[in-house]
Amino acid sequence: MAEQAVNTEIAPSIDVKDLSYAFPDGSSGLKEVFLDLPPGSRTLLIGANGAGKTTLLRLLSGKRMAPSGTVSIAGVDPFKFGLEGVTYLGLEWVLNPIVRTDIDVPTLLASVGGDYWTERRDELVRILDVDLAWRMHAVSDGERRRVQLAMGLLRPWTILLLDEITVDLDLLSRSNFLNFLKKETETRPCTIVYATHILDNLAMWPTHLVHMALGKVKKWGSMEELNVLSGPGAGIITGNSQLGELVLRWLQEDLDERGPRNRRPAEGKTYENLEGKGGYGAETRKD
Repeated sequence: MAEQAVNTEIAPSIDVKDLSYAFPDGSSGLKEVFLDLPPGSRTLLIGANGAGKTTLLRLLSGKRMAPSGTVSIAGVDPFKFGLEGVTYLGLEWVLNPIVRTDIDVPTLLASVGGDYWTERRDELVRILDVDLAWRMHAVSDGERRRVQLAMGLLRPWTILLLDEITVDLDLLSRSNFLNFLKKETETRPCTIVYATHILDNLAMWPTHLVHMALGKVKKWGSMEELNVLSGPGAGIITGNSQLGELVLRWLQEDLDERGPRNRRPAEGKTYENLEGKGGYGAETRKD
């Protein structure tokens, strides 16, 4: 399969035209789906279990083959060309036996470019509250999920497809993660589609909504087109309920009191000598 890079100077669009998809057993997965998600958009994919969200994301990512001419990312078929710059993160990762073995976090991060994209690595470690001393066989699924997100987002992407990926994160980590994603779309050319059932902290996050049911798209459009209000005019400031605001504040106070899990090394130093935890190795690549 040929591989084609997405133009990294322009945020990619996502176009779906009359997409129907059947599983190998003949059962229907998607029916006559049409979507046109613009460059730089942050789309929430909403629907009950079995609505077709995961199937759609897998087709967009090129993990499954869609009928010819029905799916394009920046004008390119993602299955036919194996697009570079498209990142798909789903729930199955934490069940992979490889990431449940006795391996340390710095080794995993280094394996996906942690020693090259050092600034992104450090920011993700901080945002996701990852402990560099974790051994993957001895952590919880929630902690394993944080490592997955750090690994998946470390290499700069142009299309990010998220499938219920924040289900194991606590409220504070999820809030920090969503703020990071929003900043990404506002500071560099990239586009996000995020399937989730958890709507806390999301009132001011998306630019577009897609409502799916039984393999069909029932409604889709921008927040303005769908008359979804957010911000002070809707009586909300950050998108949280009063309870969510209270818990978020408590958790932030706890984090401020505890401090980050890892001290940042002094200029020119490495992580290798941080309290005997091992680390990333020499940081020689800054570009």
